[in-house]
Amino acid sequence: MRNPVSRVLSVLLLAGCAAIGIARSGQAQAQEQPQPPGVQQAQGDPPTRVARLNYLHGSVSLEPAGENEWVAAVANRPLTTGDSLWVDAGARAELHIGSTAIRLGENTGVTLVEVADRAVQFRIAQGSVIINARHVDEGDIIEADSPNLAFGLLGPGEYRVDVNAEGTETATSVLRGQGQVSGGGREYTVVAGQQARFAGVDSLDYQIAPISAPDSLANWSLDRDRREDRANTANYVSPEMTGYEDLDQHGQWSNVAGYGPVWTPVGVPAGWAPYRYGHWVWIAPWGWTWVDDQPWGFAPFHYGRWAYVGAGWVWVPGPVVRPVYAPALVAFVGGGPGGGFALAVGGGPGVAWFPLGPGEVFVPAYRVSQVYVTNVNVTNTRVETTRVTSVYNYYSATGGEQRVTQVTYVNQVAPGGVTAVTRETFVGARPVAANVVQVNAAEMARAPVTRVAPVAPVRGSVMGAGAPTATAPPAAVQNRMVVSRAPAAPTPASTQRSPAFNARPGQAPTPTPAAGAVPPPIRVPAPAAQPAPRTLEMQGTPPPAPRTQEAVTPQPAPRPSALPAPAVPPKSSQEEEQKYQKPQQQQQQQQPKPNTSSSSGSKSGNKPADKDKDKDKPAKP
Repeated sequence: MRNPVSRVLSVLLLAGCAAIGIARSGQAQAQEQPQPPGVQQAQGDPPTRVARLNYLHGSVSLEPAGENEWVAAVANRPLTTGDSLWVDAGARAELHIGSTAIRLGENTGVTLVEVADRAVQFRIAQGSVIINARHVDEGDIIEADSPNLAFGLLGPGEYRVDVNAEGTETATSVLRGQGQVSGGGREYTVVAGQQARFAGVDSLDYQIAPISAPDSLANWSLDRDRREDRANTANYVSPEMTGYEDLDQHGQWSNVAGYGPVWTPVGVPAGWAPYRYGHWVWIAPWGWTWVDDQPWGFAPFHYGRWAYVGAGWVWVPGPVVRPVYAPALVAFVGGGPGGGFALAVGGGPGVAWFPLGPGEVFVPAYRVSQVYVTNVNVTNTRVETTRVTSVYNYYSATGGEQRVTQVTYVNQVAPGGVTAVTRETFVGARPVAANVVQVNAAEMARAPVTRVAPVAPVRGSVMGAGAPTATAPPAAVQNRMVVSRAPAAPTPASTQRSPAFNARPGQAPTPTPAAGAVPPPIRVPAPAAQPAPRTLEMQGTPPPAPRTQEAVTPQPAPRPSALPAPAVPPKSSQEEEQKYQKPQQQQQQQQPKPNTSSSSGSKSGNKPADKDKDKDKPAKP
């Protein structure tokens, strides 16, 4: 029999070995986990998110960034810095940027001044906008700029901005949360349940009142919120995945061995395949971008991967983390730049592509860093970082123009996986499904694969499928100056047959400001030297907001018993998911407090630092 000392030593030795093993396992797992997007993004990489135009009712017009022409807006088109929208009389529109919804009422003109990883800034020249920010990280910026003030969100909540037709008055309303107004060299805090109405430009006059009774726009926004509250898809993807809220109504979730949770679309036509029912557009700085026709057709075409299972297609999302946006997760068939294989369809040059499968590496055709390539892959599919690095190094060693010959792509040989069209259909934003060209399946299976569609864009590629329209904001609205805390972001390059586009067809050049493009009418006012003290006055105690929205945690969908349980996401993915599901903290209920700003050029995501005795204080009712 072993003595007690030996037993103790044995236990200690085993515990030490186990601790070392756990530590090494944890280190290995940590190295394989994706870093949060934006944390390690290299300078010069494109934004990791865009705005989605997901709802249209009535006449809504779009002026793409860098252009000077209005076209009818098309649902599911990604919107980014410099894009402008006009919502005409009797119309409405809704944008989503991750979990943040931006809803536009009639006679509203909006320009996206900046859409970046940590900042959303837009210009409201006229009209009404409701913002529902479900999740705001510390340091994030959401700012609405009107002709006489800049309104920044200080946290999650529901907000509204109304600008009159003359652009002389702005009303800011806070249903939930807390907002900060900057204008006339001063700053004011508006709390939940209050509406602050400001008139003037260089000097603001203001009135504080309770929130107005809900109008038709507010009621419509509430209906949209309730619909998102019931979204069961939030159990399978991050709510920061733009477009996830439309999947519940148009498909079903199940489990597939080897893939875990998958989503299957319903109501699609016979022979349906991913990236076939829609059209291609050119959006800087990403380049060729897919716009799908289906009402749910955003998230499954810019995140995750597609797989052919049984007799149909299923969408396989990646880990439950905020994913990095991609313009189209496809690979192209045929000869890339410098290649010796040319695809010919219908007697002329053509373009063919297929969706990437789970675990397959996406290599962008636009200029990015290795960090970006890693993030755009590991946040959208379960793939080892070493595999991504290997593919990236292969392209880097060949100047990025080498065709892929040593990789087998599952969807290149899947039934109906390859879609081919003529060059004119591709660059002209024409509907793909109506112009598909039949190609030899065996030839397509043997053809080399490239990351680039080797065709240069034309003007129609940027304007998209929308028809030219005379429905546009009045010239006075288009040219109206607005107040901002920061200068406008550079306008993306135009497509006016620039040599940079034709030098490397299909590859977006390094982003540069558009030649001759007029920047948005933005002004950053200088702070007042010593603003005169002002006091906000309101009669009585403000009542609570007319409605509140309670956080609703969606219930997990029943999982088929005959199928294996879904793969358990990595630890970091679970932590990320828990972060997004934390209930929003209630904002402190208090009276509005005007305060002077030492610099009106500071970003709107931060509370004013100046809290000295000269700061204005509200009078007690």
